[in-house]
Amino acid sequence: MGIDDLEVVPMARMHTRRKGQAGSRHPSTMRVPEWLDKEKNARWVEEKVIELAKAGNTPSMIGMILRDQYGVPLVKVVTGKSVIAILKENDLTRRVPEDLRNMIIKATHIRKHLEENKKDHTSKRGLLLAENKIHRLSKYYRKKKVLPVDWKYTPDQAAVLLR
Repeated sequence: MGIDDLEVVPMARMHTRRKGQAGSRHPSTMRVPEWLDKEKNARWVEEKVIELAKAGNTPSMIGMILRDQYGVPLVKVVTGKSVIAILKENDLTRRVPEDLRNMIIKATHIRKHLEENKKDHTSKRGLLLAENKIHRLSKYYRKKKVLPVDWKYTPDQAAVLLR
């Protein structure tokens, strides 16, 4: 039995026994499409990434805009660098990474909902799960030195962290 004979089974979700589904689908080939001129378009794509970031878009939004409006399948294939690497070179990154930022926003929305609906036990559990994920992500980013070692999430300072 070789590695090719193994069946691919979706991984179970973290807090339930149900199976989830993978999030993104990459293009089938990792080559520059024929309609893109690699030399000319590598500079153009980098300039477009910088322009979209200055307009306030997140890295994932930049990738979707380039894919949907300009026909660039993957920025890394065309430029040789990821969107985040391009943003780091030009000092356009935010203090808090995008996935952690989205989880903090989700937790603040749930917390606001719980202020109005104190007996919503399902939302209380959702808040616990969201804040646990925030703590796991922050631990990971502190270990990878993306966040400072003394960085800490507190619900009271969530609005300050999002700036």
